[in-house]
Amino acid sequence: MKNSVSVILSLLLSAGYVSAQSGKPIYTSDAYTIYPDRVVQGKYTAIAASATDLQSNYQSPANLFKSPVVDFKFSINGKDNEMPSGNDHHFICSGSENATPLIRFGQLDADKKNAPAGIYLKPSSQFKIRVDMRDVLSAFKTKGYYTCFNGDKIYKDDFKGLFVAGSTAPLIWDFNNLINHPELELKDPDGDGIYETTLILNKPGDANNTASLWKLSKDISAFPQYRSGYLLSDAIYNLALEEMQNAVEPDSTFRTGKEWSGVWTRDISYSIILSMAVLQPKVAMYSLMKKVQNGRIIQDTGTGGAYPVSSDRMIWAVAAWEVYKVTGDRKWLEKVYPIIKKSAADDAYNVYDRQTGLVRGESSFLDWREETYPKWMQPADIYESECLGTSVVHYQVNKVLAAMAGLMGDHKAVSGYLQQAELIKKGLGSLWLSGKGYYGQYLYGRNNKIISPRSEALGEALTVLFDAADADKQQSVINNTPVNEFGIPCIYPQIPNILPYHNNAVWPFVESYWAMASAKAGNETSLLRAIAAIYRPAALWLTNKENFVASDGDFAGTQINSSNMLWSLSGNIALVYKVLFGIHYSENSLEFTPFVPKTLAGKRSLHHFKYRDAVLDIKMSGYGNQIKSISLDGRNMSRALLPADLKGSHQVGIVLANNTVSGKSNLVPGYTAPETPVVTNAKKKLSWLKTKNAVSYRVIKNGQPIGLTKSSTFNIIAGKYAEYQVVAVDAKGVSSFASEPVSVIPATAQQIIEAETITGKSELPYQGFTGCGFVEVSKTTITKLDIPVNIIRTGTYIIDLRYANGNGPINTENKCAIRTLTVDDSFAGTIVLPQRGKGEWSNWGYSNGIKLKLSKGKHIVSIYFKNANENMNININQAMLDHFRLIRAGDN
Repeated sequence: MKNSVSVILSLLLSAGYVSAQSGKPIYTSDAYTIYPDRVVQGKYTAIAASATDLQSNYQSPANLFKSPVVDFKFSINGKDNEMPSGNDHHFICSGSENATPLIRFGQLDADKKNAPAGIYLKPSSQFKIRVDMRDVLSAFKTKGYYTCFNGDKIYKDDFKGLFVAGSTAPLIWDFNNLINHPELELKDPDGDGIYETTLILNKPGDANNTASLWKLSKDISAFPQYRSGYLLSDAIYNLALEEMQNAVEPDSTFRTGKEWSGVWTRDISYSIILSMAVLQPKVAMYSLMKKVQNGRIIQDTGTGGAYPVSSDRMIWAVAAWEVYKVTGDRKWLEKVYPIIKKSAADDAYNVYDRQTGLVRGESSFLDWREETYPKWMQPADIYESECLGTSVVHYQVNKVLAAMAGLMGDHKAVSGYLQQAELIKKGLGSLWLSGKGYYGQYLYGRNNKIISPRSEALGEALTVLFDAADADKQQSVINNTPVNEFGIPCIYPQIPNILPYHNNAVWPFVESYWAMASAKAGNETSLLRAIAAIYRPAALWLTNKENFVASDGDFAGTQINSSNMLWSLSGNIALVYKVLFGIHYSENSLEFTPFVPKTLAGKRSLHHFKYRDAVLDIKMSGYGNQIKSISLDGRNMSRALLPADLKGSHQVGIVLANNTVSGKSNLVPGYTAPETPVVTNAKKKLSWLKTKNAVSYRVIKNGQPIGLTKSSTFNIIAGKYAEYQVVAVDAKGVSSFASEPVSVIPATAQQIIEAETITGKSELPYQGFTGCGFVEVSKTTITKLDIPVNIIRTGTYIIDLRYANGNGPINTENKCAIRTLTVDDSFAGTIVLPQRGKGEWSNWGYSNGIKLKLSKGKHIVSIYFKNANENMNININQAMLDHFRLIRAGDN
């Protein structure tokens, strides 16, 4: 296929494919234009020659002008532990063969040099990296451990390998995933302490070209047939139906994407809610049941060993409810209700914050730590975050449970679930940013939480769709949440020095939820922009990709991507069903609430659409979001509602009122926030390095701002317990993440109780503990510890544990250890002991802290395993406990 747009257009014009109507745009922006039959983005064009034929000349520009400057840093065991954040090595690859000088591990380079103007990275550039590790190896030999720049100790027995992270593919900045990229591991074959590897940069294959032609090759006649006056819309719908069939595995479960095999809880659930409950209800059921173990919903492997650090598995319940609403299958309801009820009971115990009303755990679907969280946050910190999207999911789950309980005759449970939903909704108020008009990303910190003022696209959309936001806030969310030229980014503003995946990225399935939310809020401007943002990539790339870069709209610049992505194609189909035709389900009816933007006005039809025991042929004309008239089999209906007991074949006719719908969209350019400061405390003074682009720094004490300074130091009072953080602020008032909390703990405010003084110490050969040993806890070894404490003064205290968990890496698997903490037999909270590195049993850190009030006198603090503390592994729920820490935090 030739790359000339004019040649393509002339061929199609001569063949009669391009109609006169094709010349009027549906949507236009500075970046691209959508026509009824094509997409034009600069020199690239995709054209629908028919409803079953798409052609595109798109080629990714990602490899054309790559900088020759490579930024990189070394990593022991896949951790960011060579130098402080922001300090990297730099090298200019000026030729086809390049080699670094011998770099000493931990030694900062001279100032970064800029590449000469007009010089770019050559294709297939060889890049040899050499690093001197003799200081590290010597420390292993003489001391048994190496001390990192931040004081962390890496013990010889925990040394698993040396890796390199960086800015240019195949280098990545995701430290936690380095161990999954063997080419990024440096080796020392001759044992001289010099580690090296050779990489090939800017491979021609990295351009990731997509197909130039798509023709329908599968029989899609069993599914609803969509026709409109817009060939592009029809073809993209048919493409999605074909890719949907590709996504069904031989065992009748959904494949997540071309590059993602197997069933993933959140992926199938969001896909089912979008459209798979309608098109593939049986496959949806099989897929959902694949994610059940021991009568509980499975949380996919993830941060720190998955659940409860990640806690969005409950979107499964919303998907299961959607299947019921579509099918009315009573047996399905009877099967899923006890599963959801049991899983929700565990969550109420492990992740619900009874103080804020919000839900702990990682942001729903945003499960790649550095992409959405500050680098300093450990899995225990991520568990303590209280996120918009995850909380809204749990809000909807409790509404679903209330509805299910009513249908199942479990009437006593209904009010409890509704009350829990209201508590979460009330808690969401603490995330509302009144000055911005949308919700903040999450509450985060350690013992004192603050709000991250970034927007979070999926969570914002779900507040509207699930009515977690009141009507006025729904309007505000759609009007004000930042969107970029190519779509709504997962978060905004972006995080510096993090390659696109969730950061600086648009996900089409999120865009589909945003489109549905925009329609629900009655905002045509936002809806049309969202539809365009979904049509553009599907047409240009002739597949439903997983994601793309927000700043340039290209698919090749993200860290991982996949074609034929289930939730992306499901979202494309949802534009037809849930937006244009506005088909929505309740327990006992189907309702039409269509929304057709004016530029998509005209006639459209949906043939052979199944609803329970009925088959519908739907015809609709006009535009707007109000129905002028609706008929069933030629007879006018008073309401746009079809009962669930409708049977047989029927014709539905809808005439829209051609009403004008207003609304606005907060279109903003891409923007990157300042870097997160790294703060130290010495001699009653906080200090940090100057942050690039920062004009001032906000100092926070115990979650509250106490000062604004242009200096990089700040004097503090060290007489009482306090937790300090620093936020960098740029000239536009955009804030960085807050720094890692610096705790000032007077000796008199802290009690350390060594675990081995409570019970027999372990004989395992791990190092780095305090005292004279540590204790192993598991499901079979020491399931309960009773710790006597004597409180001299009534007040607020923080309880946490120093622990090790080497059962898995920091970013995946499912062996997070979970324990219940009680005080005098009263529930005080859940302690999480996430994985800290595979085989790294001498890698110690602190659990989440539990803040509570203790009266003067003697108490028994107990840590033990309960049934609700099951993790997703079931068999391994183990950690080593070094000591128990009790910190006096205040008099209240």
